[in-house]
Amino acid sequence: MMNDLGTDTKGGGKSSAAADKVVEEIRAKGGKAVANYDSVEDGEKLIQTALDAFGRIGVYYFKCGLLSVNVSFLLFCISDLIQRIHLRGSFLVTRAAWNHMKNQKFGRIIMTASAAGIYGNFGQANYSAAKLGMLGLANTLAIEGRKYNVHCNTIAPVAGSRLTETVMPPDLVASLKPEYVAPLVLWLCHEQCQENGGLFEVGAGWIGKLRWERSQGQIVRKKNKSMTPEAVRDQWDKICDFTDATKPATSMVSVLSRMESEDQVGANSTAAAASPASASGINPSMAVGQKLPPTTFSFTHTQCILYALGVGMSTKDPDHLRFLYEGSPDFSCLPTFGVIPSQAAMMEGGLSSVPGLNIDFTQVLHGEQYLELYKPLPTSGKLTSEATIADVLDKGSGAVILLDVHTYSGGELVCYNQFSVFVVGAGGFGGKRTSEKASVPPPKRAPDAVVIDSTTRDQAALYRLSGDWNPLHIDPSFAAMGGFKAPILHGLCSFGFAARHVLKQFANNDPSRFKAIKVRFVKPVMPGQSLQTEMWKEGNRIHIQCKVKETDAVVLAGAYVDLHGASEASPENLTQGGGLQSELVFAEIGRRIKDLGSELVKKVNAVFGWEITKDGKTAAQWTIDLKNGSGSLHKGPYSGKADVTFTVSDEDFMEVVQGKVNPQKAFFSGKLKVRGNIMLSQKLEVILKDYAKL
Repeated sequence: MMNDLGTDTKGGGKSSAAADKVVEEIRAKGGKAVANYDSVEDGEKLIQTALDAFGRIGVYYFKCGLLSVNVSFLLFCISDLIQRIHLRGSFLVTRAAWNHMKNQKFGRIIMTASAAGIYGNFGQANYSAAKLGMLGLANTLAIEGRKYNVHCNTIAPVAGSRLTETVMPPDLVASLKPEYVAPLVLWLCHEQCQENGGLFEVGAGWIGKLRWERSQGQIVRKKNKSMTPEAVRDQWDKICDFTDATKPATSMVSVLSRMESEDQVGANSTAAAASPASASGINPSMAVGQKLPPTTFSFTHTQCILYALGVGMSTKDPDHLRFLYEGSPDFSCLPTFGVIPSQAAMMEGGLSSVPGLNIDFTQVLHGEQYLELYKPLPTSGKLTSEATIADVLDKGSGAVILLDVHTYSGGELVCYNQFSVFVVGAGGFGGKRTSEKASVPPPKRAPDAVVIDSTTRDQAALYRLSGDWNPLHIDPSFAAMGGFKAPILHGLCSFGFAARHVLKQFANNDPSRFKAIKVRFVKPVMPGQSLQTEMWKEGNRIHIQCKVKETDAVVLAGAYVDLHGASEASPENLTQGGGLQSELVFAEIGRRIKDLGSELVKKVNAVFGWEITKDGKTAAQWTIDLKNGSGSLHKGPYSGKADVTFTVSDEDFMEVVQGKVNPQKAFFSGKLKVRGNIMLSQKLEVILKDYAKL
């Protein structure tokens, strides 16, 4: 739709000629177009014209306005017409289109600002104010729309037009053709363009992106003391020093909050590097702990079978029928299907709504994945996933966002995922560099087993049907934009291949023996290449490394699969027939003590006793000894003396560990009873947090 009221450059008159001429040009080239002659203040009418003609509104480019006579500020009075047309008009048209775009989960909005608004221009105070107002509107629309895939960008063009011909020499107007602006607008409108909140200058074939710059600054008052103009004067050079300037993406709120906790803080301190003022636009103090909206996943045996086919299972192997045929007597779901219900937290744009994560989603890579099962997955049902930002790490060249996702069937915890997302170029904010759950290199010896499995040319096309619809894995043109010669295989598809190789080689395809898997994604795989999984068995941990056979390139590294012992009861059995859910947590704690006992003893230096009750009676006793030797876990009566003993029901214990009930509230309500040195309870976080992973 082409809208033009047909006024002159000062807002007078009215004509359909301008809009009709553009519509005719579009139709002459085989396109579809319709004209509208309403004022932009009648935004609903404009949008309705587009809806009547095309059935939807996906994109609009707001380029309207007029200039008043150029006069100096002293002679100038605010022109209501200029504000109405530029600023109010852009607001009214946006408001009319906004819900249509939100509901269809797609929209592209391009606002037209001006160099006069960005830099100012003599004699154009009214026009400058209106144009910069449009930029502020666009910035807010970009924030509010991004979780609905509605992007808003702003251009400040220099082009020959009815407006600029009144203030530019004729020869300059002739060299600044609108054709040199239109390609940028078309790209920003495209569904593949993920730019959002950008400001671009464009003209004569040149395009440049603008961003703000902020000095490191200086806080010039002390806590609870007055701020004086003399203090401002004395620090003026530091306030205005742009050495090591940052590129802020949000406001200076974090600097203000630090002033309440420190006597005197310089904005160039280490803490400042973690504030929103960093060039990365990342603020861990705001992001960590933020919960994303819960997601639900309903499925039948069809999705389980489709996933198994997506990760290379075939009826050629009789052992695979238990995962491919719902009529099989032991029909089961592959353990790595556990990533599917949880990935909605990533796929539905939840990260874009998290405060402190102002990131460019075109620079996001899947770095690592951890999955842990607490019972075999059901083959149908409804699962609910709850996601939390667990940590944000500064890797220098980029940032790593750790997203914890707990998935429940009813109220029962089924599995836990940790997605490690690498954001290229978002580092340098001064955060910590490592997390608790690091990758583990394989042993330095020949592998105990090697399995080679071919992917098919359509492997990515098949795997994406399980819910990862990223066009990078199907659309050659989109893959080319990412620098790939062809669409690549999903990293989580290779993840599934490797996991099932371990399951068959060391667990006889018994999904109840699968406990956890951790991998680091290194390089992409092209559909049709062969995956070579090398495996090293050390106890119940199987170290794995996955390569492309044709190139010998490592694609999965630092990886392992943890299995339950063949003689152990499965997690499913532990929670049935009167068993205790807390058994799962203590089993995990015991494994962690075995791996990290000496380190925990140094940190904790205490003995904890647990009495787990069920139906009012003691059902189990556990002792966590982190004082002697390299630490140990005992079940049953303990010959020594515990420094502190906790008594709690099995149900309440799980509520506390999963974070559903605050331990202090459980204590004061009588659900959690404590004997001995109660202050040692503060050290429980070292044992439970990041170890039980519940």
